[in-house]
Amino acid sequence: MSATAAKLLTSFEALRSELANLGAGWFERQDSDFFCTLDWFENLAHCGFEEGTLSSDIRLLFGINTQLGIAICLPLRSGDKLMSLSNYYSSLYGPMQWERQGAAPPVNGLDEFQGEAAQLFAALIRNQMAQQAELQLSPMDIDTRFSSGLGAALRSNGFRTDRYFCFGNWFLQVDHRPFETYRTSLPSALQHSIHRGQRRLSKQGDWSVHVQTQADAKLDAAAADFISVYRQSWKQPEPREEFIPSLITLAAQNQWLRLGILRLQGQPVAAQLWIVKNAKASIFKLAYVEGFERFSPGSVLTAHLMRYVIDVDRVGEVDYLTGDDAYKKDWMSQRRERWGLLALRVGTVHGLARASRHFLGKALRTLRRQMPAGQHGL
Repeated sequence: MSATAAKLLTSFEALRSELANLGAGWFERQDSDFFCTLDWFENLAHCGFEEGTLSSDIRLLFGINTQLGIAICLPLRSGDKLMSLSNYYSSLYGPMQWERQGAAPPVNGLDEFQGEAAQLFAALIRNQMAQQAELQLSPMDIDTRFSSGLGAALRSNGFRTDRYFCFGNWFLQVDHRPFETYRTSLPSALQHSIHRGQRRLSKQGDWSVHVQTQADAKLDAAAADFISVYRQSWKQPEPREEFIPSLITLAAQNQWLRLGILRLQGQPVAAQLWIVKNAKASIFKLAYVEGFERFSPGSVLTAHLMRYVIDVDRVGEVDYLTGDDAYKKDWMSQRRERWGLLALRVGTVHGLARASRHFLGKALRTLRRQMPAGQHGL
């Protein structure tokens, strides 16, 4: 296999130019999670952070193997330390990947490429970003070949690494079941809540659920309904108001959008933003209007969207994304974890001091947990 080449880019315009130079026939990998797509990262950089905080801080590590027909890019943001291009909106962080149409990498070819790219990326971080002594990437699936390979590559390039827990992630393996079969597996209390909510809605008046999926004439109204519900809910206002409308438009243009609106007598009372890509449905945002709790609008709408993605989209997985909220366990079947990677450049004074504080503090916390009760103050 020919050697993988890598370079540092400083803008998404430069990345798109690199991709254009590859010529026709290169496509983003279809099995990529939507959190690991160019559209997601560009939108996040454009309006997902507090205005003015990113400025010229984008750093893109780009690697390619033209023989295999595979390219990869890891987006970072630079400052006092290097960090993943991610924030509270990100439920998963990982590299973007492209492949040439018709390319058929040999067995283990993709794993080998990711390992090579990880080594070159670590060298780029060491040589071209020498002013930063700390790197933090999160939230990651640490079981991927790239994640484990990058950690090893950083260690071989003079970094001391550690990982840290970010959050639990509940998800459902559909296993080819129709919705009705899945519904009967739900806890009885949840099934009762859904039925009771539907009865109360019907007694109150006409109600309906609309699922917006397309970038058509109804999109703006559906997006406005979502924003209206969110503002009347218990949720805190978004730090950047334009992020969610922009994401809704982006998802609709890519045919990822499943925007559910529950209306009672014409008034939107619950709204949920789901994303469907690569046979996976991700529950991104949900809210209902305060004062409508007796109708269980969240559960009613979730059930409707579950039916849609299972029976219409025929997804294989539904992902509740960030957090161990108790209600998620009722809908989902399994739990996994997302972790962060910390890398400290111990060849610098600041990096060595930071590593000493970090690992000494970690050792002391471990020792305290192991001490018998009542001796922590000794």
